[in-house]
Amino acid sequence: MTKFKIATWLGALVFSVMAWSQTLAIASQEKLVISGSSTMAPLVAEIGKRFENLHPGTRVDVQTGGSSRGIADTVNGLADIGMVSRALKPHEHALHGATIAHDGITMILHKDNPVDELSNEHIKAIYSGVITNWKTVGGLDAPITVINKAEGRSTLELFLQYFQLSNRIIRAHVIIGDNEQGIKTIAGNPHAIGYVSVGTAQYDATHEVPIKLLALHHIPATLKTVQAGTFPLSRPLTLVSKNPFTGLAQTFIDFSQSPAVHDLILKQYFVPIP
Repeated sequence: MTKFKIATWLGALVFSVMAWSQTLAIASQEKLVISGSSTMAPLVAEIGKRFENLHPGTRVDVQTGGSSRGIADTVNGLADIGMVSRALKPHEHALHGATIAHDGITMILHKDNPVDELSNEHIKAIYSGVITNWKTVGGLDAPITVINKAEGRSTLELFLQYFQLSNRIIRAHVIIGDNEQGIKTIAGNPHAIGYVSVGTAQYDATHEVPIKLLALHHIPATLKTVQAGTFPLSRPLTLVSKNPFTGLAQTFIDFSQSPAVHDLILKQYFVPIP
């Protein structure tokens, strides 16, 4: 065998061993697929990164799309864990849920809008198209741009439930998906109104995004009032599974509920569980 053939053979052998080693590494890697709530996704992604660092060879894949997707993907076996930014409904009680934090839902306006508070009746009238100009509620003489959440978002469900509205009667000018899309829309429109996660809105408002959070029943929309249980529109942030949590999923749930991630929860302006 010539030196050239030997070198070629050795090169092919080394390449094969490397490819085989990579295949083994991939095969041995444990993976968690988590999908659902856009409110929860940034937090769960940060928890996932810390979890990966503590568990070498583990990958946590976080995908967004709304709480309904989280439920559907879990039921259909497309995700190991679903993210649902609300309590489970009675017909979903066959699922297994674990609360990892609490959040609220707040109405937001552009920071230059002179209106500082709206009654429940005003909000219902604005969203049903009865009130269409800000001057009716003490603001400027300008048309109101109504921003609503897309179907399948738990924020929409809780908003409708709290204000006793039907999505059929809402007269929206803009339909948004995740919280940041709504915040960006309102930050760019001084006459818009919308509703998003208290945690996300408070974080952005304190990082120079031109929005403000409105009180409900004279109770400020803040992390403190959500934590105290006094803010009227609050919700649990829930991780769900079709079957009882076991193995890697149970380890991730335990970690997500532990004090080891409280700093991440607070950084996202959510309230850790006791």
